[in-house]
Amino acid sequence: MVKRTSPIRSAAFGIGMVMLLIFTLFPFAQMLSTSLKFQWDWGNPSLIPRKVNTGAYAEILGLNKSEKALPQSIRDLLAANPDLTKEQKAAIIAKFQKGGDVFPFSEYFLNSLIISVLSSAVSVALGIFGAYAFSRTRFRGRSLVQRGTLFVYMFGGTLLLLPMYKMAVTLGFMKTAGGSLLGLGIVYLAQTLPVALYMLGNYFRTIPFSIEEAAMIDGCSRMQALMRIVLPLSIAAIATVFIYAFMIAWNEYLFASVFLRAFKDSYTLTIGLKSLFVSKNAIWDRIMAASMLTALPVIFMFMPIQRQFSSGMAEGGVKE
Repeated sequence: MVKRTSPIRSAAFGIGMVMLLIFTLFPFAQMLSTSLKFQWDWGNPSLIPRKVNTGAYAEILGLNKSEKALPQSIRDLLAANPDLTKEQKAAIIAKFQKGGDVFPFSEYFLNSLIISVLSSAVSVALGIFGAYAFSRTRFRGRSLVQRGTLFVYMFGGTLLLLPMYKMAVTLGFMKTAGGSLLGLGIVYLAQTLPVALYMLGNYFRTIPFSIEEAAMIDGCSRMQALMRIVLPLSIAAIATVFIYAFMIAWNEYLFASVFLRAFKDSYTLTIGLKSLFVSKNAIWDRIMAASMLTALPVIFMFMPIQRQFSSGMAEGGVKE
């Protein structure tokens, strides 16, 4: 018998959901609004700009190369010397653009993307095999190892920072930019692999083992059963773990600020945004534009695969 819900309870639930949605989305709406406002419009309390300004996005992405985008001092210098050739003007503009006054968003974005994708992919790949072993095989010490992988979460990042950094220095990772990025990737792997093992292991246990047994009777090995049966039924869990690991690496600041401090060209976006706050480019429209662009990869990554987040993918696969 289906119990009817009262209109008052339904209305209260709807109002609560709307308030929660507004509370969650308002900071992003404020960021977007500020990034699209001119400096003279920053005092406008309305979220709708009086005049839309896309110059901050063009400058952050390096799309605005005209002389109008240069500071007034550089434009005055070019105007005061009309005898300068086109090559000389181009050299002055290029020197300004390489002098630290232009935020290298594309470089920092690429650095963050590479290390986040690689560390997440390795974490998921190792997590699949480890979680399958925990959920399908029996060996001495299995419970101890399985619980021990979560031991790392008993300590905060500040406690692990010094010993991990000392290990990276001892192994010679900190001598080069590539080695520092590799050491940082290993740190992200250590942070995400335990939860990948835990989440995937719990999900694999929900898949009936009789499906794999039927495949093995038909001639599949255990590895083939994993690849052809378990993984297709676990797309939702794998996508969840990948996004979780990606978000940890994408938003991490503490370890990146220490491991990459000596290599400015290898900065990730989190360190780059921090440097933007304390630079002469610390203007609100640029800061908010860079923050909005930083949030886009996670949004675009989640949207195509959110359809996979549904239950019952293994239903009907076998009759018990």
